Amino acid sequence: MERLLFDSSIYITAFRNDDPALRAGPLAQDSSIWLSSVVLEELYAGANRRDRYIVERLERDFDRARRILVPNLRDWSKIGKLLAALAAQYHYEQIARGRLTNDALIVSSAARAGITVITSNARDFARLAEFRPFAWRVVNPWNKRPESA
Repeated sequence: MERLLFDSSIYITAFRNDDPALRAGPLAQDSSIWLSSVVLEELYAGANRRDRYIVERLERDFDRARRILVPNLRDWSKIGKLLAALAAQYHYEQIARGRLTNDALIVSSAARAGITVITSNARDFARLAEFRPFAWRVVNPWNKRPESA
């Protein structure tokens, strides 16, 4: 069974569209869906009062299922090198590298764990894939069908 991790772009689209799947109750133990601690941080940082409750339930359900992926020291080291290489290749300023830090952490930890990242952010993830191979797919949030990456 394929193991999947949704980027925050997928959750944000679901929040904006008031998608009932986010309120479907506890995560099934046999589920192949994982939650990145980085995505969790991003969701809390952007949550309004209504969405905060949903994020708290996501955290609780994924924690109970032991399916929260946390970057380790090696992930942090790898993304530092990745971001330096990306900056050199594309002449990124400090701001652009900072903007990609969270996505790079998601990529590195997911690749380490053999988890496929699902995102609607094709541009940034394609750029990261140039420097760190990982499994990923793009979902168009308007038709929700995965596209090949």
